[in-house]
Amino acid sequence: MNTTFLDACRGKKTSHVPVWFMRQAGRYLPDYQRVRNKLTFLELCKNPALCVEVTLQPIDIFGFDAAILFSDILIPMEAMGLALEFHDGRGPIFPEPVRDLQKITALRVPDPEEDMPFVLETIRLLRQELKVPLIGFAGAPFTLATYVIEGGSSKNFFATKSMMFREPELYRAILDKITACTSSYLIAQAKAGAQALQLFDSWAGALAPCDYERFALPYVQTILADLRQHTDIPLIYFANNGATLLRHTAGLDADVLGIDWRIPLADAIRQAGPHAVQGNLDPLALFLPKAELEARIAAMLEDARAARGYIFNLGHGVVPETDPDQVKIAVEAVHRFSQVNQN
Repeated sequence: MNTTFLDACRGKKTSHVPVWFMRQAGRYLPDYQRVRNKLTFLELCKNPALCVEVTLQPIDIFGFDAAILFSDILIPMEAMGLALEFHDGRGPIFPEPVRDLQKITALRVPDPEEDMPFVLETIRLLRQELKVPLIGFAGAPFTLATYVIEGGSSKNFFATKSMMFREPELYRAILDKITACTSSYLIAQAKAGAQALQLFDSWAGALAPCDYERFALPYVQTILADLRQHTDIPLIYFANNGATLLRHTAGLDADVLGIDWRIPLADAIRQAGPHAVQGNLDPLALFLPKAELEARIAAMLEDARAARGYIFNLGHGVVPETDPDQVKIAVEAVHRFSQVNQN
């Protein structure tokens, strides 16, 4: 087993800097497209054998140091009793947004083994195949709440923020249920065999720091505390567009803080406190010419030497238009340059 990723999460010295990419299994890969074209996205997410296949693809092709479970952060929201649809060009849609007490009351906290067995079966199957660690994941409560309150993606989160500010008790009611669901879901992933867990707060950066502290942070803290009671595997928290939130996230009981590209890596490391850090190449930097991409990676690795532990990653997910050859260049550069730096 290649343990460099797990060792870096825990701040241990490694032979090279481990690397994995968010959305490393996905639409930019022809192999993935061949699988995906046979069925809908939700059908794929609920097919353990095919989820195993697409999770393994980038490991086999590029030699990443960790695999991340192929699934979607909104799967648990469907299990809570909400209709979920995915539309090309529009993304996820909840046809009946949750904006009143009656709909919140109707939400249930699912049993992961009964309501999402396909996710846990995928984890068990992957553990039989993988020679690198497997990362499980879930969406953070605020991010999940935005989807179900807005009815899908949003530019300004009007419905969510209106509820936060005008009906805070209603907001707390939905966040409490989502938090309970997320905790049990991640605990189940750990029991099934996930070797690290990442909490994705994709829309945390839409909040002012004072509002993040009040309306998002406490629910993240609750989940991390719940996980600490049930597992000792590394925990990663990623707040997208979260450079302004580091004062708050640096106090979280996570092993690793994921960093996006909107802050210099050296600055993020200084603010991250005792945490290892993960990130933070702009996903579109993968479109740079080879020499420029490698130079940027080399500079990041130099900055990362000050980190307690470092995992190379993108500042968000691989975009579908990415050339797979560029991903290969990046992974090989991280491995090659970091081996030199370790000497």
